Amino acid sequence: MQRIYAALLLLALLITAPLAYAAEGQSRTLTSGGVDRTYLVYRPATLARTTEVPLVIMMHGGFGNGAQAERSYNWDEKADQEGFVVAYPDGIGRSWNAGSTCCGHAARDKVDDVAFITDLIKTISHDENINPKRVYLTGMSNGAAMSYRYACEGTYPIAAIGPISGSFSYTCAKPHPVSVMEIHGADDKNIPLAGGQGSKGVSKVEWLPVKQSIDWFRTANNCQPPESQQNGGVQVSTSSCAEGHQVILITIEGAGHQWPGAKAKNFVQRLMGSDAPSEALDATSSLWVFFQSQAAK
Repeated sequence: MQRIYAALLLLALLITAPLAYAAEGQSRTLTSGGVDRTYLVYRPATLARTTEVPLVIMMHGGFGNGAQAERSYNWDEKADQEGFVVAYPDGIGRSWNAGSTCCGHAARDKVDDVAFITDLIKTISHDENINPKRVYLTGMSNGAAMSYRYACEGTYPIAAIGPISGSFSYTCAKPHPVSVMEIHGADDKNIPLAGGQGSKGVSKVEWLPVKQSIDWFRTANNCQPPESQQNGGVQVSTSSCAEGHQVILITIEGAGHQWPGAKAKNFVQRLMGSDAPSEALDATSSLWVFFQSQAAK
């Protein structure tokens, strides 16, 4: 059944891609590990090049690509409002090697996506006059897991990560002291909040409990015990940490595997059972407020 679902979902993406995913960002290529890698860069037309600006790297989920992520998650609009650059890289085979068996072609072929993200940050930093202390990673699902992996193994000192519907699929023995905001649906059946294999997941990944992933960063950042607040169906658990770091877990009751506040799913995505975006909060706006408060040490 999972193979049939995966095949139909991929077919749906291929059918709808030419109409639904027109890119606004500039298409670029760099060579990483001997492989030509593609990505989009969106820089607001009014953003001056004389001052260093922040960079957000948005990594798509499994079966997605950079153009789909650009269209779906409202980062271009936020960049126009707040004045920063956004990059939308493409994973190999519409997937990221986020460690262990996650995920798809990238994991099977042992693609060095950690090195690619480092090369991407350095290249865009040079081309776009990026503030080296204000580089942020975010991603959806497989892309979220990739942001966790980079925060564990990456060599560039990023300021914060903002995974949406993600977790680790392997043990990170020593995470970097990086600020984290994870937003996760309590009813996520692809990457369950409690861990394990998701009943709707296409791959056979054994996910670690999201709280365990978060707790590793609370330890790495020498955090205080978390304080929780409940606002309707949204629970926010915040830890204040050494050197101004923060580690935050936001869970949303009734929400599945989705990017809260994203553009509505199209007909084919709904037909395939893709979870509707929660309206409980705007994940992109929430992440940007969090990112603004964080700078690399």
